[in-house]
Amino acid sequence: MSVYVSAGLRRLLAERAGHRCEYCLISEEDTFLGCEVDHVVSTKHGGATTEDNLAYACMVCNRRKGSDLGSILRRTGELIRFFNPRTDEWAAHFELSGARIEPRTGVGEVTSLIFGFNDEERILEREELISQSRYP
Repeated sequence: MSVYVSAGLRRLLAERAGHRCEYCLISEEDTFLGCEVDHVVSTKHGGATTEDNLAYACMVCNRRKGSDLGSILRRTGELIRFFNPRTDEWAAHFELSGARIEPRTGVGEVTSLIFGFNDEERILEREELISQSRYP
């Protein structure tokens, strides 16, 4: 199974995402290293390198997610999958409250926690971007 992402496919993904991380919504222009292609279901779990299994992700979200598919919801102990930008609507699982990304569902909760959406430095970064009308 190939993991190679052609330049054309990468362009399609970037355009489809509006050049924003499909997880935390930061603009590619506002990230130090730009955005990367993420396998929503990693290849080690059988995920394909096809546009319906690929997302555009900032380096922070992509590295925090890694090849994981989900996590344990701490308040219940239940295994919950991560947000999938190919099948889920962002606003169904998250809402912006100032510079915080607040989860609305268990999917949102585990995604927010593992991806570090509300880590102090990420909130400070969003506050600055909001003050410049650059986020979301």
